[in-house]
Amino acid sequence: MKITAISLYRVPLTSHETYYMSDGKTCDTVDSMVLRLITDTGIEGWGEVCPIPHYLPAYAGGVASAIQELSTVLLGADPVGPEALMHRVDAHLIGHDYAKSAIDTALWDLTAKAADLPLYRLLGGLQTHDLPLYHSITCVDPSDMADMAKTAEASGIKQFQVKLGADANWRRDVERLVAVRESVAISALVYGDWNCGASQLDATRVGNAVANLDIMLEQPCQTIESCANVKNSCGLAMKMDECAYDTASLLKAHQYGCMDAVALKLSKFGGLSRMRRARDLCLHLGAKMCIEDTWGSDITTATAMHLATATPRSHILNTCDLSGYVAPRLDANAPVRHNGKINVNDLPGHGVTPELAVLGEPVQQWH
Repeated sequence: MKITAISLYRVPLTSHETYYMSDGKTCDTVDSMVLRLITDTGIEGWGEVCPIPHYLPAYAGGVASAIQELSTVLLGADPVGPEALMHRVDAHLIGHDYAKSAIDTALWDLTAKAADLPLYRLLGGLQTHDLPLYHSITCVDPSDMADMAKTAEASGIKQFQVKLGADANWRRDVERLVAVRESVAISALVYGDWNCGASQLDATRVGNAVANLDIMLEQPCQTIESCANVKNSCGLAMKMDECAYDTASLLKAHQYGCMDAVALKLSKFGGLSRMRRARDLCLHLGAKMCIEDTWGSDITTATAMHLATATPRSHILNTCDLSGYVAPRLDANAPVRHNGKINVNDLPGHGVTPELAVLGEPVQQWH
């Protein structure tokens, strides 16, 4: 099997509601880049990356340039066994991991289709059915956030990510956490997420103010050291996100004692190949994992779900149906949430075939 053609599509994804995050950041309409690898056998592999520029050093406009540079490596190459080809990709172009994540996803899709197997069978087999979901709550008025939590809980959600820091008012963030915590069941998981936007001082103030509640904190500050200091001050569990992007950063966060849980995201790690290795390291370190991506629709959602499905339930914190937060859907038949959980399908590959009418014309093609 050889790759004979590459197509790249741009699909604007619009959130059902604007997401307000720390430091004045918002997420409303974001371009998702969808990659199509075509082979001489007729089998196609699909990848997707939807970078949020203010979240990571990545942007949608950079994907086409990276694919252009890497097209000479990809065209004519055998896609089966992604890690061998990704080694050549990394040797040809250093960095640009967000663009590489779409390539790696498409290669894994091709490999699983060539084996006529669902992707999770190549990643560890079926270990976690009915993947638990969390619901992300935009940073607005505390009472409105509590109402959003109640609505999500009524649909079966039991884990709630509370966005913080949109107005740079730490007392208001305390009110947000308390409002959501008191609005849902005592057994629910509630955690406050600053997306690196808090100072160590303000995050410590918030942590100490809610230390008597069953609450977890997520990535309050820009460095692992500061996050560890916040945890040591308030004693609350800590989830790492932005600072966890390779095996070295995972080891560092574990050594600092602030990685009770961690978000593993495809575009941070540069694709499924590296994220699978990160998953295995977290199994060894004992950290609970949220296996997902930064943003996106059906392809990236399904790919992350396959890795989560192949991970022991004891180490799964949750996953996210990113495609449920945005429109349009790329594949109307892709998995959807039900009663707070979601399942992969058993189609070969990651199981998502985008509708060409939704994708529109390619922004660039290589042959």
